Amino acid sequence: MKLHFNPNQSYQLDAIRAITDIFKGQELENADISLHITNGILSETGLGNTLSINEEQILKNVKEIQQRNKIDNKTSDLQGMNFSVEMETGTGKTYVYLRTIYELNKLYGFRKFAIVVPSIAIREGVLKNLQITHEHFQSLYDKTSLSFEVYDSKKVSNLRSFALSNAIQVLVLNIDAFAKDENIINKPNDKLLLLAKRKAS
Repeated sequence: MKLHFNPNQSYQLDAIRAITDIFKGQELENADISLHITNGILSETGLGNTLSINEEQILKNVKEIQQRNKIDNKTSDLQGMNFSVEMETGTGKTYVYLRTIYELNKLYGFRKFAIVVPSIAIREGVLKNLQITHEHFQSLYDKTSLSFEVYDSKKVSNLRSFALSNAIQVLVLNIDAFAKDENIINKPNDKLLLLAKRKAS
């Protein structure tokens, strides 16, 4: 059985635009991986999502989005730049945030995304949705490359590909993975540096 998705649901497109317009004015980023050799050691600089617009512009954008969507909110500051788009059950929230990933890449060049979920069951649902929507999004976004994986604290060196790839990278993880200070993801780790040193020797 093959699922078909309607890419033209206006309320879903409005929700996606509410997210992408937060970054209106951001330049399209086309960064590549940087390779450096220092004292005979090869090191690589990963790619991140770099903002070229300031918080003042983001706040202005947020106010415009709220006004357009008739949200009565007297936002005066960004309060840590945490944003929320709320949708009713059964309206396609997962589809919306997965498609938003492609839109943010297309409009601004953003490549790194983390999907944080509250439970293993929801994590598995997200992975399934990434699989079943892949072909649909490939047709909508001109075969834009996207890779996804589950964060595994026992395989922290796998984060190297997340950091260094030019493709869209999606990391799916449970909130418990970084909710506590003692978790591996919150500790300094030399494994990635060691991999780079071995590659150089």
